[in-house]
Amino acid sequence: MAGYPETEPFDSGRLEVGDGNVVYWELCGNPSGKPAVVFHGGPGSGCSPWWRTLFDPDAYRVVLFDQRNCGRSEPHASDPATDLAANTTQHLIADAELLREQLGIGRWLVLGGSWGSTLGLAYAEAHPEQVTEIVLCAITTGRHAEFDWLFRGGLARFFPEQWASLVEGLPEGDVVEAYHRLLNDPEPAVRQQATTSWCLWESATPAWPPTDGLAERFKDPDYALAFARIVTHYVMHNAWLEDEILLRNAGLLREIPGVLIHGRFDFQAPLENAYALSRAWPEASLVVIDDAGHMPTDAVTRELARATDGFR
Repeated sequence: MAGYPETEPFDSGRLEVGDGNVVYWELCGNPSGKPAVVFHGGPGSGCSPWWRTLFDPDAYRVVLFDQRNCGRSEPHASDPATDLAANTTQHLIADAELLREQLGIGRWLVLGGSWGSTLGLAYAEAHPEQVTEIVLCAITTGRHAEFDWLFRGGLARFFPEQWASLVEGLPEGDVVEAYHRLLNDPEPAVRQQATTSWCLWESATPAWPPTDGLAERFKDPDYALAFARIVTHYVMHNAWLEDEILLRNAGLLREIPGVLIHGRFDFQAPLENAYALSRAWPEASLVVIDDAGHMPTDAVTRELARATDGFR
């Protein structure tokens, strides 16, 4: 078994976080265990049960929550009437901190993957006094070049056919802005076509060789539209982060131990992301999984569970 058995939540609820948003949360593991919080990826994917398998259920009290407008949080971004203006990195940091206070948690371990690693870093740098340890995988750091690599042609060098399908028929200009307009078009057929094209790109690029067709998660049309709308919303604004700010502020983490876990063949988030963070934050250990890409393999799951075991 790569991780721990999947456990069911022992508590769950909905937290009003302002701006008309309600965030879904759940607690898993031991009610008296060491607190930990999970920042899921996407942005816009929601928290899946897999995250529960990364923690010893006898040792940890794990907090999972769906970030604004996705998963079980409301209003959902699959509704084109849902305004995403109050969904920014800073809003999500504030939501996590409000949730910590509402649950009566003093300090907690932060775990995040992909976009969740950027958000976890941003949260930890904003509230280092509330963080005991940090475990990150498939690491992104919010640098503008990282967004450009994935969504503005850099990764096209490895996936030229898939990129050609993504940009076919688009007007001249920024690809992300074009899809943002299409995904918010008043015509349902236009939104549906844009969602499919965007999610085919997202499906093809996490591993090698490229995947044909939609990944299983994108076969749910509500999930797919919400995901695509939220991702393009964030990428258009470079996640509301000053370029390289999370690396420059990594000194704020010097008193916090951490583990960085990354697949050597991660096309969506190249290994250099994790390496740069490890240089800026030498207190964190870097674990490279040689045969892994962006999606978590059994080896990645084992290393994540090993990391949380080391901090329990």
